[in-house]
Amino acid sequence: MNDNLENSTPAPEPDGGKTVSLYEKHKKIYIRSVTGWWATWRWIFVWGSQLLFYGLPWIQWNDRQAILFHLVERKFYLFGMVLWPQDVFYLAVLLIISAYGLFLFTAVAGRLFCGYACPQTVYTEIFMWIENKVEGERPARIKLDKGPRDARKIRLKAIKHAIWLLFSLWTGFTLVGYFTPMHELIGSLSTFSFGGWEIFWTLFYAGFTYMMAGFMREQVCKYMCPYARFQSVMFDPDTLVITYDQERGEPRGARKKNADVSKLGDCVDCGICVQVCPTGIDIRNGLQYECIGCGACIDGCDEVMDKVGMPRGLIRYTSENAMAKKYDRTGLMSHIVRPRIILYTVILILICIATAWSIATRVPLRADVIRDRSTLAREVEGGKIENVYTMKVMNVAESSRSFRISVTGLDGIELASQQRVEAGPAENREVTVNVRVPPEAAPKGSHKIFFDVVAEDDPKVAVHEKTTFLMP
Repeated sequence: MNDNLENSTPAPEPDGGKTVSLYEKHKKIYIRSVTGWWATWRWIFVWGSQLLFYGLPWIQWNDRQAILFHLVERKFYLFGMVLWPQDVFYLAVLLIISAYGLFLFTAVAGRLFCGYACPQTVYTEIFMWIENKVEGERPARIKLDKGPRDARKIRLKAIKHAIWLLFSLWTGFTLVGYFTPMHELIGSLSTFSFGGWEIFWTLFYAGFTYMMAGFMREQVCKYMCPYARFQSVMFDPDTLVITYDQERGEPRGARKKNADVSKLGDCVDCGICVQVCPTGIDIRNGLQYECIGCGACIDGCDEVMDKVGMPRGLIRYTSENAMAKKYDRTGLMSHIVRPRIILYTVILILICIATAWSIATRVPLRADVIRDRSTLAREVEGGKIENVYTMKVMNVAESSRSFRISVTGLDGIELASQQRVEAGPAENREVTVNVRVPPEAAPKGSHKIFFDVVAEDDPKVAVHEKTTFLMP
């Protein structure tokens, strides 16, 4: 009935069974354009996500790129915040927040991420839009592919793939711009002096964008994405999913003129729901793991219902319990708030509050102290015992600062080297610190001492580092 369906009936075995093939030959899906509530939201997410992705590398902040993961300098700039390798804790928190957010959204309304925000979905939507503009609507694309390889076909295919490639290259270039300053990339682009890694990652990401969004499309969702495989673990009977109302729609059948339709359901068996599906499934067969929850079938079915004068909602977002117990909208919404959802929400809010508090109270200063192992301890003038340390002072702030160094922990302990360090914006300064104590200050062995590094302009910006002092 539809080119989007892979209907292959296996030959029956002599004993009446069926032969099941472990490999299904891929059949190209020709997706029909659709408009409606859910299509509008998909394009809102497409535009929003891509404006952020392509626009953020061009935004300047304090005379630098606002968002930059500078691997060479080992600094991550996020507007006014500078993160160092020691702040990897925040990356772990971000992953935890993302995981709980995914659990929450999936438990509430199924695969919302897949249908609206997943990069595979977003770029496939863009590539299909380009294909539709160049080659025409679904019937025109089918006719073009089945037709002879004439000049028109070659021209249209060449234009489409050229646009795909240019878009993919710009996407790869933009991604690299998050790790290498964009102004450096633009300068390299004008002189064709790219570094090896910049070239590799631009072509690598561009190639995968071109391949996955242009050719593989639904195969990524059906065979490669692990989320489709374990999504059912996060579903329950009150999870909102895209559902076909079988009680209302069956038995399905076309409305022919002067035909008796009193025994037919509301489904006119037009196949629009299949034609608009990006993974080519028939939602009327029930919820399937290939369904990405994009809502295209809802828009397509609603259009048909409007044309034949029947109420919308033959395919709709609802839950298993709502369908079985015939909840109205109020009853449906009341069952969304349940213990599982409350637990996910509370945990997510607490993690976000704790993270925000940690960032707000974060001291814009880091200090690491390492004792010089080549010279463990030595006697200097006056009989004093000296240990040598290497101190790294990291000014996390976006302005230059002066820091005062002091040491405590033993009687008579003192600094025999510089006590003041100047550090520029987001600069890491390394200094050698000599610490001396009288020989009678402590017995032989290892003793705890403490370094204090304090900003001269703000005493609250301070760190207290512990290390050891060796007495020979």
